[in-house]
Amino acid sequence: MSDHDFDLLKKEILDLEKRFDFNDKDSPSATLGFTPSKNFEKFPHRVKMLSLANAFNEDDLINFEKKIVNFLNLTKNFEFEYSAEPKIDGISASLTYKSGKLIRGLSRGNGEEGEDITLNLKTIPDIPHFIDQTDFPDDIDIRGEVFIQNNDFEKMKDSFANPRNAASGSLRQKDPKKTSNIPLKFIAYTFGFSSDQVIDKQSNFLVKLKKWGFKTSELNKKITGIKNLLSHHQIIEKKRFELNYDIDGIVYKINDFKLQKRLGFVTNAPRWAIAHKFSASNSVTEILNIDIQVGRTGALTPVAKVKPVNIGGVVVSNATLHNEEEILRKDIRIGDTVKIERAGDVIPHVVEVDLKKRKANSKKFIFPKKCPCGFETIKEFNKITKKFDAVRRCPDRGFDCDRMAKERLKHFVSKDAFNIEGLGKKVIEKFWSLGLIKFPYDIFNLDYDKISQLDGWGTRSVENLKKSIKKSEKVSLEKFIFSLGIRHIGQENAKLLSEFLRKKENFLNLKNQKYIQELINIDGIGDTQINSLKMFFNEKVNLSVILNLSRSLDIQGFKESNNSGKLKGQVFMFTGKLNNISRAEAKSLIESNGGKIVSNVTKKLDYLVIGEKPTTKKVDLAKKNKIKVINQKTLDEMLN
Repeated sequence: MSDHDFDLLKKEILDLEKRFDFNDKDSPSATLGFTPSKNFEKFPHRVKMLSLANAFNEDDLINFEKKIVNFLNLTKNFEFEYSAEPKIDGISASLTYKSGKLIRGLSRGNGEEGEDITLNLKTIPDIPHFIDQTDFPDDIDIRGEVFIQNNDFEKMKDSFANPRNAASGSLRQKDPKKTSNIPLKFIAYTFGFSSDQVIDKQSNFLVKLKKWGFKTSELNKKITGIKNLLSHHQIIEKKRFELNYDIDGIVYKINDFKLQKRLGFVTNAPRWAIAHKFSASNSVTEILNIDIQVGRTGALTPVAKVKPVNIGGVVVSNATLHNEEEILRKDIRIGDTVKIERAGDVIPHVVEVDLKKRKANSKKFIFPKKCPCGFETIKEFNKITKKFDAVRRCPDRGFDCDRMAKERLKHFVSKDAFNIEGLGKKVIEKFWSLGLIKFPYDIFNLDYDKISQLDGWGTRSVENLKKSIKKSEKVSLEKFIFSLGIRHIGQENAKLLSEFLRKKENFLNLKNQKYIQELINIDGIGDTQINSLKMFFNEKVNLSVILNLSRSLDIQGFKESNNSGKLKGQVFMFTGKLNNISRAEAKSLIESNGGKIVSNVTKKLDYLVIGEKPTTKKVDLAKKNKIKVINQKTLDEMLN
């Protein structure tokens, strides 16, 4: 029935209940009367809810499309059809429907698992509880954005910083009755898992969503070509301030689902989509001071402390100055009046100095040559550019630099690493200052009696922290490697290393430098990563950290993502140019079928795949080691 008919029927039964003093557990007046839960239960997403890469200008879009063309091995003048959709500044949610019935609603969480906020999501009128359509899949996860309209936010702006915070806080209410009082909206835009997906394009799926009873954006549009994307972006950017809800960019998705499937994903984002952010909001303020912050890899980043100023609904009190050369180029000084932008509505930075307002006693800012920890800083020489890096660094001396040590601890507990709830950045700072933690392994030996005596820490919060830490003690080798914060070893490289090393013992053996050199056989690992690992394992304190952690943790060995693939356990290498397919896509196909890729000829290699103009040396070495040399046609047959 229509929303109008439903509302009339609901009003009728509520009036009857009141008139005859009648109560029933299944009444609409009682459906939100559940006892508030103490904690939200977590459930894994059947298909990961990944974030998106960002584009800020035409060059970013050209590079995005160029990567797709290269991956798919298409001609350079190939034009893609995109589904262009506004990027609503809200909270992502995933709705699971089985046999048409909404059975669960999850938050994005860490992308792999989300919080069960079903009862809160059910209070949103835009979300159907049951869909009676013959073409609606039997089992599907519908994804979309929960948000608050600007006119509704005006009534509650004293309680929240901005509409997004209001939506987030409302969805995490323990009592759904309170959530039902918040005017939340929901716009659907895609699916995660689907049992019987026969729709061929994203634009057609959006049409189906509307037919099934979901709200979709009125700004969705099919567009071909980057020039047209840019024109559309300019139109929507001007129009954004006329909308009754916040958007911070436009998401471009390859419209063809078959191409999406071929392109697949990198570690934390799809290859087939990108978010084109809007140009910066700006304001004018004064620099009160310049602080030097030290990251986990030792990079010294100057940060301007400014008089708080509101930019696009967010109060900004810090702005990045990037590096020493940026300060010199713009001649930025303490006391200057400056223009600040939030690039892409995200990172505040100083654009320019108003020299007319510079004070008479102004002095140039002298960038410190020492790290705040006391060590002399360095600028590394880049062998490729033949220049010294712009970034000044504290040399990596393990955990001897207290600034780097603290940042490493923050990284260690972060969402993509150990993901320890209740142990955020501020808590790490507090525990560090009190001497409760210095090294990552201290986290698993905390003095909970001392913590319970601290302000803001009651019995329940200490118990929750203890449970969260206990839960994190079982960790994959991939996340363990990433959590250590080794320079140049991000999520993708950590995954490659764990796949090659298989178990923690092999990772610990890298303290023997000759084993590190073997990693050059991994396709995707180069000299930069090898040298970084050598430096890491050269430091005794780093060895102490990983040995102590290995005793406290249950580090799970690498698990095959495809145990039943046609090429399970077989190792491949390419040489020469392939036809009608890029090497990246060929690699992806082999891995999705259980095979492995290496970049050097070794005795572990099973097949050397040769294309046009192969390297003779590699072919000869393969034959010498009695490795099978096959052509692309044979590989195609193996992959069927």
